[in-house]
Amino acid sequence: MMIMQKKRILVVDDSEMNRSILADILDGEFEITEAENGLQAIDILQKESEDFLLVLLDIVMPEMDGFGVLEEMNRLKLIDNLPVIMVSAETASSQIERAYELGATDFIIRPFDASIVHRRVVNTILLYAKQKKLISIIEDQVDEKERFNSLMVDILSHIVEFRNGESGLHIQHVRVLTNFLLTKLCEKTDRYPLSETDISIISIASALHDIGKIGIDDHILNKPGPLTDDEYVIMKTHSMIGAKILDSLTMYKDNPLVRRAYEICRWHHERYDGRGYPDGLSGDKIPIGAQIVALADVYDALTSERVYKKAISHEKALEMILDGKCGAFNPLLLKCLSENSEDIRSVLKKPDVNVSRREKRGFNDVLVHSKAGEVASDRTLRLLDYERMKYNFFAAMTEEIQFEYSMATDTLTISPLGAEKLGVEEVVVSPEKSEKLKEIIGGDWFRSLIDMLEKSTPEKPEIRHEKQLHCNGEYRWHNIIVRAIWTDEIPPKVDGFIGKAVDVHDAHITINELKENATHDPLTDLLNRAEAKAQIERRLLNYPNHKYALACFDIDFFKHANDTYGHLFGDKVLKTISQKMTHSIRASDICARMGGDEFLIFFEYDTDINAIIARIFKSLCCNVDKFDVTISMGIAEMTSVGESYEELFHRADLALYHSKQSGRNQYHLYDDSMKNILAQSNITDIDVPTDKKED
Repeated sequence: MMIMQKKRILVVDDSEMNRSILADILDGEFEITEAENGLQAIDILQKESEDFLLVLLDIVMPEMDGFGVLEEMNRLKLIDNLPVIMVSAETASSQIERAYELGATDFIIRPFDASIVHRRVVNTILLYAKQKKLISIIEDQVDEKERFNSLMVDILSHIVEFRNGESGLHIQHVRVLTNFLLTKLCEKTDRYPLSETDISIISIASALHDIGKIGIDDHILNKPGPLTDDEYVIMKTHSMIGAKILDSLTMYKDNPLVRRAYEICRWHHERYDGRGYPDGLSGDKIPIGAQIVALADVYDALTSERVYKKAISHEKALEMILDGKCGAFNPLLLKCLSENSEDIRSVLKKPDVNVSRREKRGFNDVLVHSKAGEVASDRTLRLLDYERMKYNFFAAMTEEIQFEYSMATDTLTISPLGAEKLGVEEVVVSPEKSEKLKEIIGGDWFRSLIDMLEKSTPEKPEIRHEKQLHCNGEYRWHNIIVRAIWTDEIPPKVDGFIGKAVDVHDAHITINELKENATHDPLTDLLNRAEAKAQIERRLLNYPNHKYALACFDIDFFKHANDTYGHLFGDKVLKTISQKMTHSIRASDICARMGGDEFLIFFEYDTDINAIIARIFKSLCCNVDKFDVTISMGIAEMTSVGESYEELFHRADLALYHSKQSGRNQYHLYDDSMKNILAQSNITDIDVPTDKKED
């Protein structure tokens, strides 16, 4: 027969009588260990602190008083997990206040009632047990969210690695090394005031440092030999491409994770002496996150095998970096690297380390102390807000509808993108009663979901099924994956759920389709505005001495066609124009839909530009189902080497306005007489035929 061991309480008092009385009160439920002074108590706690549930502590004692015990428990960090109740005849408010300041949980004044002592001891033990359970729950939630976030980072970074031919561990190595070096840097100096949350954000953002390589041609990206000068110029554009991808996430521009990722993407090839790219920043003008990732990226590139090189040893890599053979780095970072070189070996042997684990080390410190209620609340909310921020960012990147439900609060929380797709609020109280959700998902959706979850088990908590959801104005089939959250009570019960809904079509999108969807207009299959701009800028940067022209045009009276014949007819016109565009230009030219009925063509020419424009213009004026389609076009020629896309587009836009002002169904090349055309223009925003406009 197994004998259950009683939980222990340490009674510290120089009076044997006092110790005996307290032992008598508690002996029936707890095993009592006694110490007759502070030094003896500390000696016991250093050896056996994990065996105790509580300390009952007197103040006035020889050798070391109660305050000394509290100070030593703070120094040894024993106070974090072990509650202390002061039991003393001292009644001065200053004494009581000092005890609380040093971490005491409660204060009992002698003489005392036995039932009061018993109740306060039991209540304190129960309180700490619940707090520890809360800590465990929060840590589990952070762990689960972190695993999900890590998975999403891995997926996104592997899209790049798949094309780049790099080792699958490169992104993880950079992430772990970034976290390690940032931690060591903050231990060494207060020059960079980074919180633990900042360090974790930078570490996660580091995994996105090379996403711009998705815009680099494969033959350059995976070339086994050295790059030519022209190829190297193209390769260097990946930092700006990555920055622009993140900058285009308009909903999340001010998000801390996106801001850090932008800095890292754009500036992780800058160098401390100003000889890096793309902006030639020097010193601490380079954000510290980008500096750290630059160092981690170089180290892993040296010690890993690539299509163009063999791996070199850890020692040789350090020697090259510290000797300045890989560019200039922050001297403080180099010191961190050299002082912790042996630790770097071991930390990289575990590339799957959870870098946010360090965030949770302070949970006990802020949750257990009763006097630290305000700190605990602030820190917990900050950590959970940070987790929510990461969750929202990755939810947006995956295009999934993600949700979670708590039975305790009867609240359904939906990811921002999911709420936008469904047309509901992000937080829905009493979702079973929500008429809006019933309309979108079905009248009995919630109850049937709960019934299915309650038939699951803690060992197999996940259910999957398909269902139609009303998204973006239409019903679409979705794969629904839901995981029940079971309590650890006996017997366990469902306490809520988390889940996601994935569009059945989107679930089968390949990496190439993801890239295509991100760069092309879905209706016409032409390039979208952002991708056209990026490609034109690359062309202007890589081949600045060529002769280029940019043409902007829109369809005359397109709104009238839409209003008269319907939007399906309008879509047909747009598709027809798009097909004629692609047939009238060369494969090397760039054409795009800029939005609505506005289009762009960018082309290179050697001879007479007027003949090229006349041919293109004529091919685009056509007939669709007996509806005559005409266009107004403006063209700008590149006037100087180094001219930007914005300047070229602006002049073409002015020429387009001149064509519209002159009566439409015509084209004009820009000249300086058009500079002030916008100020002089009387063109209405309502694009209908002249005889339909109001006077």
